[in-house]
Amino acid sequence: MGGVGKTQLAARHVRDGWRGGRLDLLVWVTAGSRQAVVDAFAEAAQTVLGTDRDDPERAAAAFLAWLEPKAVPEPPRWLVVLDDVTDPADLTGLWPPDSPTGRTVVTTRSRDAALTGRGRRQIAVDVFTREESQGYLTAALAVHDREPLSELMALGDALGWLPLAMSQATAYIVDAGITCAAYRGLLADRARRLADLRPVALPDDQTTGVAAAWALSVERAVRHTRAGVARPLLHLASMLDPNGIPEAVLTGTTARTWFGQGVRVREEDVLGALRVLHRLSLIDHAPRNPHRAVRIHRLVQRAMRDTLDVREQDALARITADALLAVWPEAEPDTDLAQALRSNTEALTRVAESALYQPGAHALLHRTARSLGEAGQVTEAAAYFEHLVEETGRRLGSDHADTSSARAGLAHWRGKSGDKAEEAAVRQRRHSRR
Repeated sequence: MGGVGKTQLAARHVRDGWRGGRLDLLVWVTAGSRQAVVDAFAEAAQTVLGTDRDDPERAAAAFLAWLEPKAVPEPPRWLVVLDDVTDPADLTGLWPPDSPTGRTVVTTRSRDAALTGRGRRQIAVDVFTREESQGYLTAALAVHDREPLSELMALGDALGWLPLAMSQATAYIVDAGITCAAYRGLLADRARRLADLRPVALPDDQTTGVAAAWALSVERAVRHTRAGVARPLLHLASMLDPNGIPEAVLTGTTARTWFGQGVRVREEDVLGALRVLHRLSLIDHAPRNPHRAVRIHRLVQRAMRDTLDVREQDALARITADALLAVWPEAEPDTDLAQALRSNTEALTRVAESALYQPGAHALLHRTARSLGEAGQVTEAAAYFEHLVEETGRRLGSDHADTSSARAGLAHWRGKSGDKAEEAAVRQRRHSRR
């Protein structure tokens, strides 16, 4: 399930191997989609082999071929991590090879049979045991006077022994300077209110106590940030890629104007809010990696979205699309930024695609498709525009201007990919509808 620390376990394994001098090559892939895996392997091919990234699929294939075991005196010792795989089908044709000097680690919430098989071993990661909880809570709260073991265990029990919830609880306790007992009192009160308000199933097997832990941390963040930025910032982040949001999207003019409900808040207030949210373990903020500066757990994202009704979520989706488009450069010299913006658009589309067609197709959709083509992924660009043609036709009508624009994009990128006959057919269909 979410929140048990799969990524952290993989990261510890990686760190031990790297620091121990047991690896020559490490590739960490945030594998939320097939395209993300292809892009990461293409980047590895460029770094290791000098392969051109204009054709990412071909570059990725070259990298996988390089990983194949070979009869050389000192074969490279490699480790590939595919983190947060959502759909095992995304890895078809992209699994690194079996090798006596290489290993692949996958983290996922899926139990799909495709993830098991020859040479693969599945390791189930559950919530903390009581002993693990005791060790974690004792270490995390060591800065305070040692609390009775019974209080630590009571706190762990109230949080369902979920590591992510414990990290948020301990961050709150340390920040507020209160005892475990006092925190449990706050937790119980909030849980009662949540149970009264939301007598429905919570996502990913969350207990009401875990959901209350999120709510308490959010409320504390709101009290300790200026201009009421913390809550809308989390709402905006809840619509984006949990594995990395560009800082510029959250600090840009569009986002800051929305945070202030029409009055633009200062950039330093947003940066201050990011640090408070990081301190309370609601996000991870790494400003040294600006294109993937903010990471947020899917459970926290879901908890934030669930505080909004459908109308509010739709409005938030369009604001989020505006914020992404506002920082998307017309030219894309920085391929890492372009990849990050595309992955964040993909995440937004997964949770709120219908809102991006109200009242018309948002310009972000066309910008994303064009970005794929400009990155050399012309087949993917054509496929994206084909999807846009279908969706705009279904939602807005075949004669709508956005549908015609999508057809033009489809014709252009199919032409770029060499499909001249199909390009002519698309243009003919456009002409016949006029």
